Amino acid sequence: MAEHHQPDGRPVDEQLADLRVSIDSVDQQLLALLNQRACLAQAVGEVKKLDGSPVFRPDREIQVIDGLKARNPGPILSESVAPIWREIMSACRALEGRQKVAFLGPIGTFTEQAALNYFGSSIDAMACPSIDEVFRATSAQAADFGVVPIENSTEGVVARSLDLLLQSRLTIVGETSLMVTHNLLRKEPSMDHITAVCAHPQALAQCQGWLTQNLPHAERRAVSSNAEGARLASLDASIAGIASERAASQYGVHVVQRAIQDDAHNRTRFVIITHPERHKAAAPTGHDCTSLVVSVNNRPGAVHDMLVPLKRHNVSMSRLESRPARSGQWEYLFFIDLAGHPEQDNVAAALEELRQQCSFFKVLGSYPLDTH
Repeated sequence: MAEHHQPDGRPVDEQLADLRVSIDSVDQQLLALLNQRACLAQAVGEVKKLDGSPVFRPDREIQVIDGLKARNPGPILSESVAPIWREIMSACRALEGRQKVAFLGPIGTFTEQAALNYFGSSIDAMACPSIDEVFRATSAQAADFGVVPIENSTEGVVARSLDLLLQSRLTIVGETSLMVTHNLLRKEPSMDHITAVCAHPQALAQCQGWLTQNLPHAERRAVSSNAEGARLASLDASIAGIASERAASQYGVHVVQRAIQDDAHNRTRFVIITHPERHKAAAPTGHDCTSLVVSVNNRPGAVHDMLVPLKRHNVSMSRLESRPARSGQWEYLFFIDLAGHPEQDNVAAALEELRQQCSFFKVLGSYPLDTH
């Protein structure tokens, strides 16, 4: 356990001076150990090159963090361990080569924050003007990874992300979620004379109750991202944006009202996508999700029959979303999240039976759950 220092009766200035000397000494030891770790990471990188293993292994990094949290003696809180070690591992990865990560931009979006939370800050961040462009850049391998929103706890799925996952060859290799706090931003430090509120359609929907009560006559103008709404607000005093405090700082606007979302526990889930030739499938960690999209013939009991293999093999389903198949025949695609990994016997058996039931079947990816 860590040593706890108690006041010893000396003047406060003397005690603080001694403690600061001790902290400086520990910091130097930490820095030396971090550089020792970095040297080991470089050695691992050289070995990986022999068989073409990827630089970034989300399954391995999650196992490292879970192990550290389990052995954490305190007083540092276990939930603080993950962000600290993500930054350490990000800095070590950058010595092998900085990962290029595309995200829905511009700078200041929640998607950028999700990318930084997942990969750490030692990356080459690529802001894209749309979700389509994130997929294009990742498909063309101009980016190693892409980060896109997939669903919100208030408004449900992000339809465009689902459509593009269906159409592209990209696979999901990770996920992360973010508590989303929406703030009203403006060039002027008041709410007077606002004629329009600009934000991503999801943000406008998540704040509709507050907007109806407080800005009933302001136009609600959908734009490509919340950060774009903040940028527009910085140019025109009659426009307000809905975005993060980071976006407010980035574009030099005032936060005139904090936390205007209707749901105080509003969260958005993001997925990490990559080209299958760029990144091998993650190994099972014991806390995994398998995402797939399927379709069944339009007949009585088809959906029920589709779910029977999951029950038979004791596989839990955490999400089921339907989307029109756009065939003109009133057919639907079903996006499903299952608990587990295809390398588990029961999951493999369930997937094989499910495949036989379906007229269309595509695994979107198997990846570690965000447990941090």
